[in-house]
Amino acid sequence: MAERRKEDRGSPIPTEFRYWENLPRSQWLRRALRVAFGADPQLPDETVRTWAQGYYDADPVAEAFIDEVYLKRGQAEGRAMVDQALAHGVDSVPDAPTSLRRLFGELEVTPPWVDAQTVDLGARVFRRFGTHMHSFAGAITLEGYRESSVAKPLAFTGAYTGETASKRFLETASFWIDVSEPDGLKPGNPGRATALRVRLMHVFVRRRLLAHPRWDLAAWGVPISQSDALLTLMGGSFVPGYGLKALGYRTSREEIESMMHFWRYVGHLMGVQPRWYPANVDEALGLMFASQVKGARASGEDGVNLARSYVASYAPTPEDAPRDAWVKRLEHGLQIGYTSWFVPPGTYSHYGLPRPGLWRLHPLAQFPFVFARETVRKTVPGVDDWLDARVRDATKAWVKARLGRRRAEYHAVEQMTR
Repeated sequence: MAERRKEDRGSPIPTEFRYWENLPRSQWLRRALRVAFGADPQLPDETVRTWAQGYYDADPVAEAFIDEVYLKRGQAEGRAMVDQALAHGVDSVPDAPTSLRRLFGELEVTPPWVDAQTVDLGARVFRRFGTHMHSFAGAITLEGYRESSVAKPLAFTGAYTGETASKRFLETASFWIDVSEPDGLKPGNPGRATALRVRLMHVFVRRRLLAHPRWDLAAWGVPISQSDALLTLMGGSFVPGYGLKALGYRTSREEIESMMHFWRYVGHLMGVQPRWYPANVDEALGLMFASQVKGARASGEDGVNLARSYVASYAPTPEDAPRDAWVKRLEHGLQIGYTSWFVPPGTYSHYGLPRPGLWRLHPLAQFPFVFARETVRKTVPGVDDWLDARVRDATKAWVKARLGRRRAEYHAVEQMTR
């Protein structure tokens, strides 16, 4: 520890960021990834240090708007300004404050690094995964719950525990649909509006958590930091791009890098503008290697409870009608299968999740069917467009059936549960 502190003197890094301490005993993972991907996954120390320092980076642009409008003029006026600017542009807001103009400048002025065609391709590839993405993303998130910076915000707010776990996950799925729809990120479309609403919600959550007496700033950095958010962007691009090959998807390197570009732009709209972003899949692999190596795995019972709540959210309840209970029982088994397939065995055992039994085999059983569909999609003209429309409809129907009459609201919790 003393050696690392000497290296990073003057550059704050959370004390639970243990990369340099853990690196010597992680060389087996480095060798395995080098064989699997044909590239050395170890990033330069300076790049890792830049990412580590980002755990203290938040979203000053959105926070300035919250300070100037929401906290001084009231939430009703703040929401009205945002709604007006989203619908008709920031110039339509009478006497628009500087903080609002700066915030919408990040929405309305496209960064020079954005390539519209690559963004469109990345969105198309992402939505191709359909509900497989929902199950996959839910499963891989459980590994993140072992880290305090990920688990503690959810535990303190109660956002993904108990009965709220299902509702919050469905809101996340609705967000994925909005941002990945064709032209969804263009002005006036739902994806752009949803990204901004989630961004503002994160500001309120961050403020409340920083004021929480049990938030350990020295150990965890700021809540919903740029660096944890960067991992979330990789969780929607690089990770499923390779991980879902296990189900039969034939995603190319170009398509995966297009997804990375797409999620970088989504992140930009959400205020996720990290000091460093992977330029290609080799650098993304390096980031994911670093994320595995640096972990303190110190979330304790909070991580366990979050993981169990997520899996249990698929199970039927006594209030469910017989048919609904049957459907939920099936989905619960399927999700246990996905979770046991994609979550490392040590983590699965640590959480004490249900034994999967034969459900563990169902992801593998899907492989020949998904692979065959992918092969037809890639070789027969017109099939890709047909499948795109079909998967979009099926994904929306899946979320709508579970949300019912409710709508995704993206509101910050009003009170901490702890």
